[in-house]
Amino acid sequence: MNKSELVDAIASRASITKKDADNVLTAVVDAIMEAVSSGEKVTLVGFGTFEARQRQAREGRNPSTGKPIQIPATTVPAFSAGKLFKEKVAPAKEEAPKAKAKGKK
Repeated sequence: MNKSELVDAIASRASITKKDADNVLTAVVDAIMEAVSSGEKVTLVGFGTFEARQRQAREGRNPSTGKPIQIPATTVPAFSAGKLFKEKVAPAKEEAPKAKAKGKK
C-alpha cells in the first residue's frame, strides 16, 4: 500500500474528503518525524512506538577492497510494533495438546 492508497482508505473509513485525509496523514507523519528527530518517543498504544536509537561506532569492511573501515556512531529512526499490531499480523496459534512424556519403566 502506498500513500495515495492509504489516503483513500482513511477518507473512506473516516467519511472525509481525500484532500482532508491527505492533510491529516501528512500532519501525523510530520508530527512523528519532528518529535523523533528532537529525541522524543512517540507511542501509539496498540500500534507501536517510534523513537531514535543510537548505533555505536564499529569496524566494517569495504566490500570492494575487503579492507577494514571505521563506521562512525549514528542515530537512526526505529519502530517497535505494539502488541495489538503484532497479533493482527501474526495471530496467536492455538496450542497443540502436549504429548505425555514417556518414562522408563
